[in-house]
Amino acid sequence: MNEVRKIDRIDTGPRFSEHDAVRLNRMFRGSSTQDMLESVIKDSLAGDVAVVSSFGAESVVLLHLIAQVDPDVPVLFLDTGKHFAETLKYRDDVAERLGLTNLVVLKPDEAELVAKDETGLRWSYDPDGCCEIRKVKPLAKALGQFDASFTGRKAFQSSTRANLPRFEVDTSDEQGRLKINPLIDWSAEDISAYLEEYDLPRHPLVAQGFPSIGCEPCTNKVAEGEDPRSGRWKGWDKVECGIHQPGEEPFL
Repeated sequence: MNEVRKIDRIDTGPRFSEHDAVRLNRMFRGSSTQDMLESVIKDSLAGDVAVVSSFGAESVVLLHLIAQVDPDVPVLFLDTGKHFAETLKYRDDVAERLGLTNLVVLKPDEAELVAKDETGLRWSYDPDGCCEIRKVKPLAKALGQFDASFTGRKAFQSSTRANLPRFEVDTSDEQGRLKINPLIDWSAEDISAYLEEYDLPRHPLVAQGFPSIGCEPCTNKVAEGEDPRSGRWKGWDKVECGIHQPGEEPFL
């Protein structure tokens, strides 16, 4: 009897499907954020995971939640070269305060910067192109080694985030990576209460009227009662940087 030799194959299929996202959303329906994070991280339910953080106005909440489970979860920070000096200092202060042991700083490709943004002013006439070079491409490259990523998106931040689930398949590539939004159902009051309860450090620019903080040239103060993200890319028909894509709409 001849043995049929098993041929080794490389699995090139997507990591996760929409069915997987639906299953996980159902699995954790009614579960607390902390319980969900512990299960996902400790039981590797989403494979190799990283958290993408801008170290913005509310970033410390998710980072604190994750650090309590495992402070060695990779934290990916996009150093665009256009951040407020306050953000860079805040990043380092928060990492030290929370004991984050795996901060990964991502930077845009130098050759591409020279070729496409030599003056550093592309943000002023092509903000989408600037974000593509300084955020979208560096992050996409880094996420290639992970199966899933945590984001700090919350439904109350803008209309583009209002109906996002906890778990979704990243539609920006063909790898079927999972995108996890642990704070999607948290309100502004929940965030404020958590900051108070754990006496977490605030981004210094929040007190100056910046409830949503991105790169310095594209971030403006927000008037009381306005959408927290209305200060981002003011004057442009743009509400997201493009590193996230819910359905067909861009967002961060």
